[in-house]
Amino acid sequence: MHPSFDKDREEVIGNAKEAGVVALIITGTDIEASLKAASYIDRNPDAPCKLFYTAGIHPHEAKTWDNASRNALMGLGKNAVAIGECGLDYVRDYSPRPLQRHCFEKQLELAAELNLPLFLHERGAFADFAAMLKDSMAKVPGAVVHCFTGDEGELETYLDMGCHIGITGWICDERRGQQLRALASKIPSHRLLLETDAPFLIPRDLPQKSGQRNEPKYLPHIADVVAHHQNKDPMEVAEESYINTLEFFNIIDKF
Repeated sequence: MHPSFDKDREEVIGNAKEAGVVALIITGTDIEASLKAASYIDRNPDAPCKLFYTAGIHPHEAKTWDNASRNALMGLGKNAVAIGECGLDYVRDYSPRPLQRHCFEKQLELAAELNLPLFLHERGAFADFAAMLKDSMAKVPGAVVHCFTGDEGELETYLDMGCHIGITGWICDERRGQQLRALASKIPSHRLLLETDAPFLIPRDLPQKSGQRNEPKYLPHIADVVAHHQNKDPMEVAEESYINTLEFFNIIDKF
């Protein structure tokens, strides 16, 4: 629901379908965005792709958390496929760190109460993030570390806790993605989720692209790059991550 899609959202969804993407999970980053996603899906039951949404408050917006936020997420969670995007971000610090931890803790509790998986964000906050998450993993059906960019030790910690790992176009970046490329083969096939993080993180190695806005239609390209660094066939990676997605978000019966 990012404003960059306001003028051509239906075209973007159609282009994704043409590229072979059959479903979109729209990320909720605050109450407004989560409500917009839920409303848009209600108004478009016949969209070219099946549409789902997550409901959450990004750590950048943690300073907005209050009782009304919890009540809103409780209502949204009845039809959401996950709680999040939530977590900690000590790189940008758009919200004070104590407020980030409080907001994250409350969403961990909410996910457990609603029996929903977690869609997670972590930047520069691994120690606090992992400690808080570890205590909650037994209480939720699952957790995916969205847009993983960490090191091998962090990857092993997340896998040991039972987390799924989300890979974006970061792996397509020859400058910043080298570490992730080296770790790709260490991600078990049943724990891998592929994502675009559109409109952000457009793959730098796309043969053709217009502007810097990422779109869901580029998901097959990300699958190809992951497959290359896992020494697998791209269709194998696509099929595995597809099944993982259906199972993780509990949407198998929607297909």
